[in-house]
Amino acid sequence: MRRRIFWLGCLAALLLSAMIDLAQAVEPGEMLADPALEARARAISRDIRCLVCQNQSIDDSQADLAHDLRVLIRERLTAGDSDDQVRAFLVTRYGDFVLLEPPLKPKTYLLWFGPAAIFLLALLAIAVYFRRRRSEAAPAALSPEEQAHLRALLARDPDDAAPPGGSTP
Repeated sequence: MRRRIFWLGCLAALLLSAMIDLAQAVEPGEMLADPALEARARAISRDIRCLVCQNQSIDDSQADLAHDLRVLIRERLTAGDSDDQVRAFLVTRYGDFVLLEPPLKPKTYLLWFGPAAIFLLALLAIAVYFRRRRSEAAPAALSPEEQAHLRALLARDPDDAAPPGGSTP
């Protein structure tokens, strides 16, 4: 019985999270009356980064700035701007970072290649750390005198050896 309740709870949580994902941040008051313009506005909004959340599009974000940007996009589309003109306006105003997929150009190399470079540097640091640790942990070779002393110790009869501490029983 407890298993059923557990699995029903898991299923309910999964369904609830799916429903939350389906809910968009676009408020009914923002929506345009023309379905074609609204569809264009939504398509643009999905490609624009929320500058507050940074890992969400403005279409998904509840932030006030995302709301303002959604309204701005709809105003520009209503004024007759094309999709590319709206994107260009936002890039001019906020830079390439406002795009969820910024264009590949010298100014955006850090955005594109920065995470990979940091990851490779971290791998290199880990490799150097373990290489140094392994070389420090490896025992040094015995000198010829130490080898002779070790052979002499191993060749002795264990019954003749004194117990540790130097006293005999």
